[in-house]
Amino acid sequence: MSDPFGFDRVVDFAGGDSVKWNRYAGSDVLPLWIADMDFAAPPAVTEALQQRVAQGVFGYAEPSPALVAAVLGHLEREYGWRIDADWLVWLPGLVSGLNIACRAVADGVLTATPVYPPFLSAPRFAGRPLATVPLVHDGRRWTWDWSALEAATTAETRLLLLCHPHNPVGRAWDERELAELAAFCRRHELVVCSDEIHCDLVLDDRRHRPWATLGDDLAARSITLMAPSKTFNVPGLGCAFAVIPDAALRRAFTRAMAGIVPHVNALGFVACAAAYAGADDWRQALLAVLRRNRDRVEAAVAALPPLAMTHVEATYLAWIDVRGLELLHPQRHFEAHGLGLSDGADFGAPGWLRLNFGCPPATLDEALRRLAAGVAAAA
Repeated sequence: MSDPFGFDRVVDFAGGDSVKWNRYAGSDVLPLWIADMDFAAPPAVTEALQQRVAQGVFGYAEPSPALVAAVLGHLEREYGWRIDADWLVWLPGLVSGLNIACRAVADGVLTATPVYPPFLSAPRFAGRPLATVPLVHDGRRWTWDWSALEAATTAETRLLLLCHPHNPVGRAWDERELAELAAFCRRHELVVCSDEIHCDLVLDDRRHRPWATLGDDLAARSITLMAPSKTFNVPGLGCAFAVIPDAALRRAFTRAMAGIVPHVNALGFVACAAAYAGADDWRQALLAVLRRNRDRVEAAVAALPPLAMTHVEATYLAWIDVRGLELLHPQRHFEAHGLGLSDGADFGAPGWLRLNFGCPPATLDEALRRLAAGVAAAA
């Protein structure tokens, strides 16, 4: 099979600066934990970076008209979402956006677990009370517990942190779920901070629906967080953005940033523009690779009872139930068998592990072999 972008190439990270690989430097543990991929960035991005580096000057930077046009064009082309340039607030990372949202919106915060760990830490750092509601597994997929969501909402609840698509359970919320969630937020007049960093990584034959497109009233109480980092594998370049249609909410957000959030770096701006304007062919090829990898992981887990997982609709992350192995420390057990995974306890769900399948086929082959060995050793 043709591989024009080198997705089959195994990169040697030894001795480098990779947080993902350096966690286990000097050992034989294969790291499939943190959410960055083992693929080189798109050629359009590296070429744009090389041109910018050749300029040789790296002062404070601001978003160029070409960058803004690339973002606006991408959102309209991919999601039918037409936004004004004034709605954009640039950030050095999406996690900064979660923390700033909790500072900008007073009173209580609500979210659903399991969830990306900064959803749980950001309210605490902002001194905001946090209520969590477990997602439920209906035997086929993860979904919302609507009655529990209502019960957890009080007069003080003001902000919903939404993961859309969801990390780690891999759901791309469907139109029915979004409509019901929209009705809930309208009833309680909630501001929604929607983390949509994985929106360009929907693996099934569906189109992502940005939260703010569900209605003008919802858009007016929305903070949408996006970045090219996950899709185009450039998280180390530190460039993200919030889309905030309401001027008053946008002012509150930018005030909360003051003195805390640094400028986006010049190379991050360049990478963002190049990714959205010129790397969709690479993204389409990536999605094909991730679908194959996802299918292989799902088949492997299905053949390893008592392990279980649900179908991954979006992201490159598999959420694996290992509770049936009755391990005291599941992450440590699989590390001992050469496989470094994310501990579900960090997401609010002990007994689960998250596996990153954004890697070359040869790496995934070895990871699945080690997964099977870890299961056999626990039997």
